[in-house]
Amino acid sequence: MKRLLVCTGLLIVAATLSAQQGLPKSPAATASATIAGKTITIDYASPGVKGRAGQIFNKGGLISKDPTYPVWRAGANGATKLHADADLTVGGLKVPKGDYSLYVDVADPDNWVLIVNKQTGQWGTKYDKAQDLGRVKMTMSKPLVTVENLTYAFAALGGTTGKLTLEWENHSASVLIAVH
Repeated sequence: MKRLLVCTGLLIVAATLSAQQGLPKSPAATASATIAGKTITIDYASPGVKGRAGQIFNKGGLISKDPTYPVWRAGANGATKLHADADLTVGGLKVPKGDYSLYVDVADPDNWVLIVNKQTGQWGTKYDKAQDLGRVKMTMSKPLVTVENLTYAFAALGGTTGKLTLEWENHSASVLIAVH
């Protein structure tokens, strides 16, 4: 009987701890598109604004606390991952098919620069500039309402072209993609 009570107590404690953990603060998310029969996928962790609108990208804001600032991991937790089944042109940058990490230079919060980095599998704050494949300017706009959770989205534009957009807080940045 004593053993049964101890086991039951341990199960209750384990269940309580598990329930308290809840959903991750920045849940995993994926954006994927098939353009010209080839798949492009982005895997990232999606942070939330959580009442910090206007305090994320500004000087002294949340992103500025990352050790890689003004380079941002373009998500949360691990580095944002790009996988391409075909050679791409991303905003003028030639990107051979394969796996990469994405970062964004947010030194000017209204003029972002997308960074395609050859290093993969690292924690997001372990950025190595020497591994950059290249950088491209993004087209900026403002979403109509605050975007609570970071979102990546693809839009097929016909034929071999598409557009990648990332939105968070009061920023929207996009870049054209061509599949080869």
